[in-house]
Amino acid sequence: MNEITNFKELKISEYLKKSIFEMGITEPTPIQKKAVTPALLGYDILAQAPTGTGKTFAFGIPLIENIDKNSDDIQGVVVCPTRELAIQVCNELKSLVKYEEKIRVLAVYGGENIERQITFLRNKPQIVAATPGRLNDLMKRKKIKLDNVKAIVLDEADEMLSMGFLPDIDIILGKTPYEAQKLMFSATMPKEILNIAKKFQKSDTVKIKVESARKEVSPQISQFYLEMKHSMKTDVLKALIDINKYKLCLVFCNTKKKVDELYEELTAYGYSAAALHGDMKQHDRDRVMYKFRNDKINILIATDVAARGVDVDGIEAVFNYDIPLQEEHYVHRIGRTGRADKTGIAYTFLSNSEMFRLKEIMKYTKTNILPMKRPSVSEIEIAKTAELFEKAEKIKETEDLSKYIEIIDKKVSDGADLKLLAASFLYMRLKPQKAMKVKSDTKSEKSAKKAENKSGTVRLFFNVGSLDKIRSRHLEELINDHPMLCGIRIKGTDIYDKFSFMDVDMKDAGDICEALTGMKFKGRELFVEIAEGEKKEKRKKNKKKSV
Repeated sequence: MNEITNFKELKISEYLKKSIFEMGITEPTPIQKKAVTPALLGYDILAQAPTGTGKTFAFGIPLIENIDKNSDDIQGVVVCPTRELAIQVCNELKSLVKYEEKIRVLAVYGGENIERQITFLRNKPQIVAATPGRLNDLMKRKKIKLDNVKAIVLDEADEMLSMGFLPDIDIILGKTPYEAQKLMFSATMPKEILNIAKKFQKSDTVKIKVESARKEVSPQISQFYLEMKHSMKTDVLKALIDINKYKLCLVFCNTKKKVDELYEELTAYGYSAAALHGDMKQHDRDRVMYKFRNDKINILIATDVAARGVDVDGIEAVFNYDIPLQEEHYVHRIGRTGRADKTGIAYTFLSNSEMFRLKEIMKYTKTNILPMKRPSVSEIEIAKTAELFEKAEKIKETEDLSKYIEIIDKKVSDGADLKLLAASFLYMRLKPQKAMKVKSDTKSEKSAKKAENKSGTVRLFFNVGSLDKIRSRHLEELINDHPMLCGIRIKGTDIYDKFSFMDVDMKDAGDICEALTGMKFKGRELFVEIAEGEKKEKRKKNKKKSV
């Protein structure tokens, strides 16, 4: 079967060619060269190809070309292991059909409001990118039917296997018509994947294997490694962040457990950090990414799989807290810094026994990763002292310090040595301390603790009411549609003439106040705060029935 050499000579619709050329794609990648022709001809495909080799267009171009755009049936399904990948696939397919408005593509995935996705399905998409669990759920509800599917794709099949989706895949393929084209793409080919292929694919399946292409790392990324005992990693990580004053950095661990442990440790020391891994609920992952993109946290700790959808500009440093298990993961990890003509830096922590892995990575990337000494105690103290004096200068310019000057004057008049006093304060601030949970002093969270009842519920005050044409569903939609607040449980809403109340979990109160206060809503600037001591019986006569 002939491999394609360029897209210009490929016998596909002109609107597809126009989209491809507009994206600046001229030469097909190895997987595209091997897979596009048999896929266009309707053959089943079993392809082994690493991440980042252009698989989406390899199956996406034939999938779209073979769609009957005059039919409203779902004809193509792409099953993806994660929400991030489903969205990415959906967006790439949409970029291919931008000049053909009759073809509609939709992503459906867990963690989002299923009723909203059911509403979107009423637009009759012909192609759906979906996570296995949500696809099965929609099939059970009879909102998605596979009866007329012409082609189904398993993207990153080995990842779905490792995430426990094998039973879902078995159900999905079992309900797909036998004559439907089945395309399976996987970075590795474990026995379970081969068994699925044998069970569901036809005897003339085209088997493809594309070797992992060696990738060069951007020259704008400086690469270093630091050798140390495992027990030293967290202290070294904190030191590098403190000394360099990184505002946005990404830390990679190899396991979900280590992500959680490191998150607990860093937050206990007062660092603004968040965890991201596959065991988290989707709405929690969405909120973490919203905060990271909007500079509300500056350290994101993630696994390789969970970080596949992380595409954030301005990441200054990437830390390989654990050295990656695969060479290509190293490239994907550090490639998230040094973007948009900016420089970036990547640190890899390793023990002496892991040096062979580093050599394999250097051979794969054709780069030299330089050794770096661990920061010394004096370097850390100098950095922290400079930061303290910098903060002190800002406080001096913005705050009224007269009360504190009087206290110091009294101490000096009583015989205190001013230099010794200042040095003592500095020592108290810089001396090593055991990690302890930092209690939040934000007004919202303090108020929330006061207002918390036995059930863990807190009541929020909104400065809008029925006179602003507000109903309960409007406030609930405001919460559900906000990327920082998706998945929050609303326990009750009371609407009054000029204001409203909402009952939520205490743990969510601070996020809601922070996210909504100041935004425009129904023509007014929204103000949300904890309603301290507010009782539901208050102002009963003025209360409007919730809609």
